[in-house]
Amino acid sequence: MAKINRIHTILMASCACVGLSACGADDIASPGEGTIVIPAPTPAPTPTPTPTPTPTGVTPAANCPTIAGSAQLADLGTISDGGNTWRNCGFPTRFTSTTAIAKVPGVIYSLPGRVDVGTDQGAASTNTDVTLTIDPGVTVFAATGNAYLAVNRGNKINAVGTASQPIVFTSRENVLGTTTDQSSGQWGGIVLLGRAKITDCLAPAAAAGTTACERDTEGSSNALYGGANDADSSGRMSYVQIRYSGFVLADGKELQGLTPSGVGTGTVLDHIQIHNSSDDGIEAFGGSANMRYLVLTGNEDDNLDTDVGFRGTAQFVISVQREGNNIGDTFLETDSNGGSASNNGEDVLPRQYLKVANFTHIQRSNTGDDGASMLLRGGADLALVNGIIVSPNQSCLRINGAAAVRDADTALQDAGKPRYISVVMQCNGTPFKGTGTGVDAALVQSIFTAGANSSFTYTPSLTSLFINGATETAVVAIDPKTIDSAFTTTNYIGAVKDSSDTWYAGWTCNSASASFGSTSKSCTAIPTT
Repeated sequence: MAKINRIHTILMASCACVGLSACGADDIASPGEGTIVIPAPTPAPTPTPTPTPTPTGVTPAANCPTIAGSAQLADLGTISDGGNTWRNCGFPTRFTSTTAIAKVPGVIYSLPGRVDVGTDQGAASTNTDVTLTIDPGVTVFAATGNAYLAVNRGNKINAVGTASQPIVFTSRENVLGTTTDQSSGQWGGIVLLGRAKITDCLAPAAAAGTTACERDTEGSSNALYGGANDADSSGRMSYVQIRYSGFVLADGKELQGLTPSGVGTGTVLDHIQIHNSSDDGIEAFGGSANMRYLVLTGNEDDNLDTDVGFRGTAQFVISVQREGNNIGDTFLETDSNGGSASNNGEDVLPRQYLKVANFTHIQRSNTGDDGASMLLRGGADLALVNGIIVSPNQSCLRINGAAAVRDADTALQDAGKPRYISVVMQCNGTPFKGTGTGVDAALVQSIFTAGANSSFTYTPSLTSLFINGATETAVVAIDPKTIDSAFTTTNYIGAVKDSSDTWYAGWTCNSASASFGSTSKSCTAIPTT
């Protein structure tokens, strides 16, 4: 640097042509200096490129993936919530070949209306025609209105997410970012159609529980179910959310969140959340499915409704009515009402028998049609074990009709009076209700209190809304396997044993109705990872 400065001084002092013309080499010679060499200028450093901004949200894929079979996805352009934009890939109206729906960055899938998996194979069939697989982390939304996914008899769905990558079925409004904690009824939900036994056949003379007995799905048409195979499989759904469903077609004609219809024990249904259905969370029409790890939040009618000869189980159930607006009917509606046909009377076989273990229900509404947190009526049997009902502003239990409280009768598949074992309830001033000849509140109370370890004077110590505290831990539980071999052995009441029991975390979504912890995301947002 010193040498360069000296050269600069010589140049300034002796070069009179500065600013007029370029100076030659002679002009910079000085006696005693010798030959002065001017070093080459140091090259300017290469500018650092300006970094490309990293997108802050999802960007759409360039196109839709190709799937197996002739029925392909439709590229419906893009859809955005304002911060994320996805390529909208529409399902075909019918999947005619076994295929898989992959999780692809920047892709979201949609139901343009009713979408069928395969075609109906009939009540007497034994084959599997089409299987639709949906990969973990996939989101599928439905067009507003009568849009739903129907898995027809003799076909299967294989929708298996993970605790960190649940599969989400939701509404178009949810994708657009316009849903709230009070939104509901924006599409039709998921309908599983099986070949297990049912009652209340379409044909008035058809024998219930046979291949001649089939029904059409409530709120739909040509979505037939029923048969004689109680071991039938409609596939598997695990780690799945179904949001904002329950579309109402007409009075008494609604689609639920999940509608298992004539679904057999070969079907696997576990880790499923139904959120803000405008009708029931789950309504099972006949069949014999065993459901586990259910989260039912914000639904406007019954959280679990069973009809037409259902003979199955449910275990580990968190049931929470919607926060605000006094919305919701019951935790359970269990019924087989008598009809005029030979296949839909109260004593038609198969006789409904619902068994539920390890449940926690939070009742917030006191305006529901059934007038209690649980309704049992008609020719139906019921066994509840290791359960918690929190219903401080509503009656807890209502039983309608003498057929529901008869003694056991093997010829009629009648298991006898309903059983409530290790069930604790917090109720309003009228805990029990009875309706019908010979069924009054006193009888209902005597049936409930006959169950070991059961109480209707329970005061909750639950934390985080549904996690057992000291009071719940002190209640003596029974082994549910003594009631049904499909149950898992437990030694506690309620759905969640303690704070270390986190089976509900991550794959569920949070709302004002219930929070499932920091690993669960908001129900009003679409997962982006």
